[in-house]
Amino acid sequence: MAVVQSQLKEALDTLKDTGVRITPQRHAILEYLINSMSHPTADEIYKALEGKFPNMSVATVYNNLRVFREVGLVKELTYGDASSRFDFVTSQHYHVICDRCGKIVDFHYPGLDEVEHLASHVTGFNVGHHRMEIYGICPECSAKENH
Repeated sequence: MAVVQSQLKEALDTLKDTGVRITPQRHAILEYLINSMSHPTADEIYKALEGKFPNMSVATVYNNLRVFREVGLVKELTYGDASSRFDFVTSQHYHVICDRCGKIVDFHYPGLDEVEHLASHVTGFNVGHHRMEIYGICPECSAKENH
């Protein structure tokens, strides 16, 4: 819980430092993203918070996510034609995605950082970042198939 609170405080400080006003909706959307392990869509965030903020629209959620993305707090994950999912930016990590239900799970593998150095060395590019997804079937979907 302390980690979540410190991440939230840092995120709010980042917004303040970039001149972004902290509204109750912004605070709630950020907190939801930090607590969420499911990489929610804007619609999922809206549905989760609409009870608390009956006047908030889906457009408000999208606009706030865009602001968070622009200041580097959130990554927009686009996979195929599915809705974008949003991930609170912590350390560099990768995603494993279920082909059946679309669930996304984070995993860390620092060894892959060397890929950037190798790519830079071989191509002469000034490499800034990389992205990797791994696809398969999650344990829940596998269990359903085996019954």
